[in-house]
Amino acid sequence: MQQPLMRLCIANGRAAEQFEGEFTDWYGLDDVSEENAEQVTRCAPGFNAWQDPHWLVHRNDVAAFIGEVGYTELAARPEALDQLRLGPLMGGGHDTSRVASFLTLLRQGAGVMLFRCTARGTHLAYASAS
Repeated sequence: MQQPLMRLCIANGRAAEQFEGEFTDWYGLDDVSEENAEQVTRCAPGFNAWQDPHWLVHRNDVAAFIGEVGYTELAARPEALDQLRLGPLMGGGHDTSRVASFLTLLRQGAGVMLFRCTARGTHLAYASAS
């Protein structure tokens, strides 16, 4: 009798086990439990970003990745937009005119990776550009 086909799936960790690999880097996951970090690295598909992609954390817990968004999607989540406006952009530093200029370039050589805190629903974002 033939054995049932074991379904390789990223979400249940079987693909990471079968291929002895990870789909997402550990970068940014220092403040979460090892179990939660492994959920992200071994059971969540990776995503592309202009710089090294990294997973965001909120209150020592991993956030859910929503996707790369443009200004319209970002503006609908004011806490994420404020995070970009008030925080440093790539390379450090903060300059209000630089932030405004960056926001006009979304999806044209620049992007924003949007996440959502699974406990509180707060939206988080980081900027990535070529």
